Amino acid sequence: MHHYLQLYDLHFAYKGGDDVLRGISFRIEHGQHVALAGANGAGKSTLLLHINGLLQPTRGSIDVGGILLTDKTEAIIRQSVGMVFQDSDNQLFMPSVEEDVAFGPAAMGLTREEVTRRVEKSLSEVDALHLREREPHSLSGGEKKRVAIATVLAMTPSILVLDEPTVGLDPRSRRQIIALLRQFRHTMLIATHDMDLIDELCERTIVLNRGKVAADAPTAEVFSNMTLLDECELEQPSSMRFMKSSTQIIPPLDRAQHTDSNANAHGRLEEA
Repeated sequence: MHHYLQLYDLHFAYKGGDDVLRGISFRIEHGQHVALAGANGAGKSTLLLHINGLLQPTRGSIDVGGILLTDKTEAIIRQSVGMVFQDSDNQLFMPSVEEDVAFGPAAMGLTREEVTRRVEKSLSEVDALHLREREPHSLSGGEKKRVAIATVLAMTPSILVLDEPTVGLDPRSRRQIIALLRQFRHTMLIATHDMDLIDELCERTIVLNRGKVAADAPTAEVFSNMTLLDECELEQPSSMRFMKSSTQIIPPLDRAQHTDSNANAHGRLEEA
């Protein structure tokens, strides 16, 4: 099923605290890969926890493909919106990888054959089928992340919501996760501090600052707006910073100095 995701005037405050989300509104169409950027404390993770009902807004609404998120529709929404947490250990709690991936489909009451089919398909999609009998705690960080994604894919969601998918990974595992996400055709909302990931995967970026949407624009435009980046404590991806540093113009020599240098060189040639 093809789903859009729409948030309207979302507000939220933790008990006894100030507002963390202050009027968040945006719409993501089917198939879009959208980044959610912002400094620590901007509200990114809190916002993600609202999208499949783990937190309830104090005001505002969430619409997933025409279904408003309420207590009565949580179960339906969670089948459409798959959440990949920042810490993979929060999603892996069974004795084996296979049992972790099977947990969700089995809880839906699917047949054993269908559960097995989903487990094999999901693990194959993240190149982790060979890990099916391993204990999750014995996996590397990159392997855990792939298996965590497989637990979500096994539920056949239309929308993937990922919180810092590359945090804590070594460079090789990070590249593998980015390559994996690039292959997916799901609608994706990715909250991350990884500006290079955003540059590679997301055509659109939503910037949060102090609980509000500071920008919602094509990623190239966001990264070109240095005033916005400074105000929101963000930076350009490394590719843009490298390009900027490599194209700096070296000031030309003073004309008189240049003339003197040529004259001196000419004189040396005559002496020779």
